[in-house]
Amino acid sequence: MSEKYNALGREAAYQLADVTKTRPQFGAITPRWITKFLEFKGLDSGIYRVNKVVEGDTPLDVLCSQDPKDVKIPQGYIEYQTKPREYKLSSVSTILNVDTRIQDVYSSPYDQTNEQLVLAIESLRERQESQIINNDDYGLLKNVADNQRIQTRYGAPMPDDLDELLAKVWKEPSFFLAHPRAIAAFEREATRRGVPPVTANINGGNFILWRGVPIIPTDKLLVDGLKSPKSKSGKTNILLVRSGENKRGVIGLYQSGLQNEHSRGLSVRFRGVDDNGLASYLLSLYCSAAILADDAIAVLEDVEVGDYYEYTRSEV
Repeated sequence: MSEKYNALGREAAYQLADVTKTRPQFGAITPRWITKFLEFKGLDSGIYRVNKVVEGDTPLDVLCSQDPKDVKIPQGYIEYQTKPREYKLSSVSTILNVDTRIQDVYSSPYDQTNEQLVLAIESLRERQESQIINNDDYGLLKNVADNQRIQTRYGAPMPDDLDELLAKVWKEPSFFLAHPRAIAAFEREATRRGVPPVTANINGGNFILWRGVPIIPTDKLLVDGLKSPKSKSGKTNILLVRSGENKRGVIGLYQSGLQNEHSRGLSVRFRGVDDNGLASYLLSLYCSAAILADDAIAVLEDVEVGDYYEYTRSEV
């Protein structure tokens, strides 16, 4: 039997209470580790030309002899490609509208315009990371050379498969890229074989390593075309990248020296207030990516993420 107390109730008291509020929480925001691990280069004109030498067994014939009588030194030159690839920056843009009356009245404790801009910029940065991997023109997945593509041995990502990737990108590999589900699948396979990966703190995050190379998570390497697949099974890809211009690796590109620059490659322009009191902002992000040498990137294709195992109690 409930008892009625002669005291102020919760609902009435709530009307006088201060409520502690958070900033708007955007569930789609990710750490975007790719943009933290990948080297970026600013462009002056929005175009990046990758000049390459026409490859042979050696760039130039040379003399290598201990015979003092052999003084005929080879002559020649190093040929360049006459039609090198040029990368042009693409733009990711949006227009943000803010009602100035809402801004005037409801901007305590958080500034409404600033919070709207923060969320819009986060959305653009998420799209940038997706484009670096999946863009039809410059995306990493589409531009991996045919001889740098390998298939899994048995579907699930096994230590041998990642070793094959390392054999493809053996010149100073920087990091693996994989969907979190693919990383979990690899951890299961490695643990089952008695070689669980170690972890390390790099760039402020904890990552597992394979052969000393960090495996970086991203949901932009889709599983069956989805960021968050509902099914336990599914296929995805794992990338191995060498980053850096000096290493003839993979680099991100952006436009430097923008007017109204907010951050790397991103401008925020105030477009004015219309007759209805709507303030308008144009957000433009300029980005691309370039692979400087074929052996700077390799991909493990058709990676199955849904293989699980039953363990006996003694194995747990």
